[in-house]
Amino acid sequence: MAELYVVGLGPGDTACLTGEAAAALARAEVLCGYGVYVELIAPQFPGREIVTTPMKHEVERCRRALELASAGRTVALVCSGDAGIYGMAAPVLELAEEYPGAQVQIIPGVTAALSGAAVLGAPLGHDFCVISLSDLLTPWDVIEKRLSCAAEGDFAICLYNPASKKRGDYLQRACDIVLRRRGGETLCGWVRNIGRAGQEHRLLTLAELREEKLDMFTTVFIGASATREIAGRMVTPRGYRLA
Repeated sequence: MAELYVVGLGPGDTACLTGEAAAALARAEVLCGYGVYVELIAPQFPGREIVTTPMKHEVERCRRALELASAGRTVALVCSGDAGIYGMAAPVLELAEEYPGAQVQIIPGVTAALSGAAVLGAPLGHDFCVISLSDLLTPWDVIEKRLSCAAEGDFAICLYNPASKKRGDYLQRACDIVLRRRGGETLCGWVRNIGRAGQEHRLLTLAELREEKLDMFTTVFIGASATREIAGRMVTPRGYRLA
């Protein structure tokens, strides 16, 4: 039985690729995925067959990977970040029963919440929520409810997909929801192009974040009530006694 590895690549820099992920990619005969992500990793693993599909063809991509594995090929279906967090692990497992000849193995990676947090300091040092602002698969009223509950629960919040050309005001709307529960001085931060060329970041207040023009390559962090700036770093204390 051939294996299908669903591999999280991390933020893109090969230095952030886990050893388990690198080993799976080295074993694979076929690299499958969204073109941009395959291009990130293909030069490190030459000689593999390449299978790509465009954005919004995720189910087709998963089926193709399962078909290849069922036919006896060893396949790596790659995703950015972690395969199980807004990645391909869930749809592959939903479809896998239709392809009993494929043995699926999920390989974890470093998701943007973690790699971005490391750039800023320790914004997720205590309980936190991760919420995507993309309403392609989740209705906005559900996203709004999740934001409101996270703000009321005083979680640090990490936002994926904060804006796009079609969703230019979604970050502003999200900030307005959080501002009902938190002051405008709440510490926030964002990181763009995590682990890639042109990486940049900024610390700012929630009121300032509301006015930012960000994009899909940016991950946003909204602090909890305990979050503070320490020597230029964003820190949410765990509560250890330091004295």
